[in-house]
Amino acid sequence: MHKKVCLSVMLVLGLLAVPATGQDWTKSKWGPNDEIGAANYMTPELIVKAAQLVKTGKTYGLGIETNAKTPAFPPRSFKITIVQPGQAGIPGLGPSKTTYNDDIIDGWVGIGSQIDGLGHIGVEYVYYNGAKHADFADATGLKKFGVEKIPPLVARGVLLDMAAHFGTDVVKEGTAFNTKEIEAVAKKQGVEIRQGDVVLFHTGWTSLIGKDDKRYSTGEPGLGVDGAKYLVSKGVVAVGADT
Repeated sequence: MHKKVCLSVMLVLGLLAVPATGQDWTKSKWGPNDEIGAANYMTPELIVKAAQLVKTGKTYGLGIETNAKTPAFPPRSFKITIVQPGQAGIPGLGPSKTTYNDDIIDGWVGIGSQIDGLGHIGVEYVYYNGAKHADFADATGLKKFGVEKIPPLVARGVLLDMAAHFGTDVVKEGTAFNTKEIEAVAKKQGVEIRQGDVVLFHTGWTSLIGKDDKRYSTGEPGLGVDGAKYLVSKGVVAVGADT
């Protein structure tokens, strides 16, 4: 698989594949066998520093529910069937008469909260570190760059409120976040983007779910090419957005 459902994060996260601005993206600076990209920046020292930022102990549920009505990029769909296997016609299982519900899922995992691995996006069938599609992509699963290779992401998080920056509840579709916008929001919020960070963009688009689902087919705001190169130059581990 090149994706996995990440219930603790509402944002679609992408692990960064490009090691440095201007460097050949088909050759990782971490060597020809590297499969985790910018996650290499996530050192034990930076993890300790990130943990020390916790002050209040508050938790924030960032996941969104994935169901048949969750907006999805076409042709993705999702269906769940609830069953009670082996329980038909009996009061329950064993002396305790236990009953239970189980789930059958028929759908794509790239719906709702998710993380994209390095095997997700390529250019003309060439992927991270110069890997060719025919050499690692198989219908039964990727032979390289699967999400099982992604280490647990424990990092300093930088949340940039783009909706507030543009003075709206929902950022207009087609709006690109580039160096100018990213630096302006970071300066206004008094935050610094550092190597090893995870950068998250708040756009307000999850507020449309169930209220204006048709708008999801018109496009979305998001990271621009210049903005992506800027974040890569900063050495961030991953980028995410609530789109």
